[in-house]
Amino acid sequence: MTTTGEDDTRALTGPWWWARWRSAVLDGCLALVSAVECAAEGIPFARDAGIPLAAGVVFGVAAGSTLLLRRMWPIVVVLVSVAIAPAQMGFLLTVVGLYTLAASELPRRIIASLAGMSLVGTLVVTFVRAQQDMTRGEWDMGDWFVPFISITASLGVTAPPLLLGLYVGARRRLMESLRERADSLERELQLLAERAEERAEWARNEERTRIAREMHDVVAHRVSLMVVHAAALQAVARKDPEKAVKNAALVGDMGRQALTELREMLGVLRSGDAGVARERAAVPLAAVKVAAAAAAAASRVAGEGGGSAEGPCLSELEELIGQSAAAGMVVDLLVEGEVRSYAPEVEQTAYRVVQEALTNVHKHAAGAKTRVRLAHRVSEIAMQVENGPPPEVSSASAARLPSGGNGLVGMKERVSALGGVFVSGPTDAGGFRVSAVIPAS
Repeated sequence: MTTTGEDDTRALTGPWWWARWRSAVLDGCLALVSAVECAAEGIPFARDAGIPLAAGVVFGVAAGSTLLLRRMWPIVVVLVSVAIAPAQMGFLLTVVGLYTLAASELPRRIIASLAGMSLVGTLVVTFVRAQQDMTRGEWDMGDWFVPFISITASLGVTAPPLLLGLYVGARRRLMESLRERADSLERELQLLAERAEERAEWARNEERTRIAREMHDVVAHRVSLMVVHAAALQAVARKDPEKAVKNAALVGDMGRQALTELREMLGVLRSGDAGVARERAAVPLAAVKVAAAAAAAASRVAGEGGGSAEGPCLSELEELIGQSAAAGMVVDLLVEGEVRSYAPEVEQTAYRVVQEALTNVHKHAAGAKTRVRLAHRVSEIAMQVENGPPPEVSSASAARLPSGGNGLVGMKERVSALGGVFVSGPTDAGGFRVSAVIPAS
């Protein structure tokens, strides 16, 4: 788990400008060593300058202690080291100051300028000191020795800490960049996981809605006809035994058809549940794969929601109307245009609309005359189911069919899912009309 920016802010537990206590302790130790070094070097400087030794020591301690500010103001540390270079003090101050400057986030031109100043200062001081030693006779070398020792000493003091600081700074920036990318990736994975969960929840809701709609369409029509036939059977059982036997046979046939369709649907649901269980068992722990699997499952379920390839078709419409006619409904079928085949989801939706409309007639207008119109057009198919007002007295009205209020909603959802238009409402004559237009492709 990576550390986010907020966690880094909470991790700043050191005093003042230090991020950690150990950094403060390290800088304090370095400043102490530098102050001792500069104080020791301040003694010969005070003798050469003709000032009190105490003044030289205090000056050295003050100059060396500036190393305590190296993390906050590295420029100040380097400038102090350049300023005290003529006094031949501050070796540790120069080395650590250049390293901190190179490792900082300052612009390259500033780092190069200050490093150049330190290099030149060290070069000049070394050259002058070597020339003085040669003049005093302490060294007996050729003329080449003074430039050589000056250049070598200045480069030896300046180049290694500068290069090391540049390397450490580049590595630190790389690590910060990788940490930021890891944090960004983690946030993105969390967002993907949340979106995947939302899509999965949406897919589950869509699947529940589709299953409820299918169950309603399959069960409502068959059971409604069974109830109507049962009511008619009860009415004619004693008066016309032959008709009662016929109605009983129809009730049995419709019950068997309803059970067959329910078994088929439950079988599909069980196989779907098994597939989902296998998918859940195979879900990896990586959030990316979780998001991808959930998104794919959601898309698959959404694609299935538009209609299954298996189901009723328009060629079974006459049989459907015949079942309603057998239940005592006066229903006429009018087909316009050239009959042709459509996509399975289109035919299934058209069939379900007519089926549900006839079921509603059985429920709310038993005995009413009904007309079913089916129009095959160039780029669409239209259907209309219109019934007249129910008669005053109807033997089927004794069935008292319940209504859940989901029929019209389910029809509108089906038609809208295919980009069609659905309209329903009462007619001026006191009946009811259901109309739908579905694109052919």
